[in-house]
Amino acid sequence: MSAYEKLKAELLSTPRTWLITGASGFIGSNLMESLLKLNQTVIGFDNFSTGRKQNVELVKALVSAEQWSRFKFVEGDICDLATCERATQGVDFVLHQAALGSVPRSIVEPIASHDANVTGFLNMLTAARDQKVKRFVYASSSALYGDSPELPKVEHKIGNPLSPYAATKLMNEIYADVFGRSYGTQAIGLRYFNVFGPRQDPEGAYAAVIPKWTDAILKRQPVQINGDGETSRDFCFIANVVQANLLAATTTNPDAVNQAYNVAVGERTTLNQLFQSIQEGLRKLDPGLPEQNPVYRDFRVGDVRHSLADISKARTLLGYEPTHRIDEGMEIALDWYKKHC
Repeated sequence: MSAYEKLKAELLSTPRTWLITGASGFIGSNLMESLLKLNQTVIGFDNFSTGRKQNVELVKALVSAEQWSRFKFVEGDICDLATCERATQGVDFVLHQAALGSVPRSIVEPIASHDANVTGFLNMLTAARDQKVKRFVYASSSALYGDSPELPKVEHKIGNPLSPYAATKLMNEIYADVFGRSYGTQAIGLRYFNVFGPRQDPEGAYAAVIPKWTDAILKRQPVQINGDGETSRDFCFIANVVQANLLAATTTNPDAVNQAYNVAVGERTTLNQLFQSIQEGLRKLDPGLPEQNPVYRDFRVGDVRHSLADISKARTLLGYEPTHRIDEGMEIALDWYKKHC
């Protein structure tokens, strides 16, 4: 039995209280769903700036009435310290997902990104310290590797940030480290690599590539690729991210705490390969969809050329083992988008 399977069995018989920031978002709502199905008490915290109330309702429909009775929602902004303090009262674990994501958005709106991703993060970290939360797990990013050409990406070797977004995530890791040294706060950062899955928003100028392309193909619209399509990424299905969060929050390994970890699969896929995979998968679900070729445009400012994670640190210290490779995750995600888009 894997470390994650053992943990899930333990949680089913040992309820804890979890606070999820950004609970109405893609990752937050998937964490909420998984924890409620494990009979945990969950507090969702969000201001709906990027999340959707619909995601909360979708989770409600997927859990039992008894499990839903263990959920409480706090509508508020992480930029308000007093609200953060109230939300963390009586909480065992914080899973901090709230942020303004997207490299392009941060280039257009650097101050907004800083406010949400740095000031908001510091507020939550301070509240967790004040309320004596057992563990603070937060979303970091593979964007920290910046201009480092080395592959695969290893946690102790990062490059120069290429965007304000990357700079905010670097500040998160610095603050978490300082709080550990100054106050004994137990914090763990998870450097996500291109997460995808059900409930990821396909709309908006800063939508992630998989839902955006999926939505375009379903609507019989052209798909645009930045650059030549040979840019590569380590795409990680949402179930792997949920696993990493729960393992990080509950690990009893003292060497695992106050660290940052890559959360990925350890496999590289080019954008051209991704496009073909999405198109072929959707045409299996709907043979009437026309076959199309992508439209290539200029490279996007702030993007790294290649990304591939070394996940051996998370395997060794957290017991993390991805359950879904890209093809397995894509099958689930495309089926969801076909039904909901």
